[in-house]
Amino acid sequence: MNNSTRQGSKGQKALGVTGTPGTGKKSVSSILASLLEKELLQINALAIPYSVLNKEGELVVNVKTLGSELRRRGLSGTVISGHLLADVLDRAELDFVAVLRCDPIVLKRRLTSRGYSHEKVIENIEAELIGVVLDTAVRKFGASKVHEYDTSRAKPASIANKIAHDHREGLSQAEPWRDWILDYDSSTRLRSLLSRPKTEPAST
Repeated sequence: MNNSTRQGSKGQKALGVTGTPGTGKKSVSSILASLLEKELLQINALAIPYSVLNKEGELVVNVKTLGSELRRRGLSGTVISGHLLADVLDRAELDFVAVLRCDPIVLKRRLTSRGYSHEKVIENIEAELIGVVLDTAVRKFGASKVHEYDTSRAKPASIANKIAHDHREGLSQAEPWRDWILDYDSSTRLRSLLSRPKTEPAST
């Protein structure tokens, strides 16, 4: 559980949940919204009408239009979840941002089980390894609003309760930001992390 220090009372701004794909945003934010009795806005679901396929066959979201749609729906007192959180909302619109983290080797298993291609798995575990989502959130919303939670081996309900507690009590992040690179400081561990699963044939 996070070691935290008291930060002050909270207003009615939105609470954000973000993280690399596979860290548990959907499950955690759903439970969290119920605990706090707030409306849940899932960015990924709302983004579909504002997305187009690029030449590589990947969905590209018009974040400006999506942000406008979120504001039209009303942000006050909501829980907003999605890895595009920092792309669609401004610093003043959130008073608390929970960044979900996950050990890259655990994340690899989760994404592989979802049927992600090896390339997409590597793209996401590399992003988690170096803390791309965390860094983006801190730069966009400010370190005082950002809190991180390790979902590697914790159940979604446990994480949701920790976030709800910290938010209600006005607690801020006290521990240093998680740096997964310290856990993968040997070439052997990195090769194992980034290797293709033996059951998946190499592309030609």
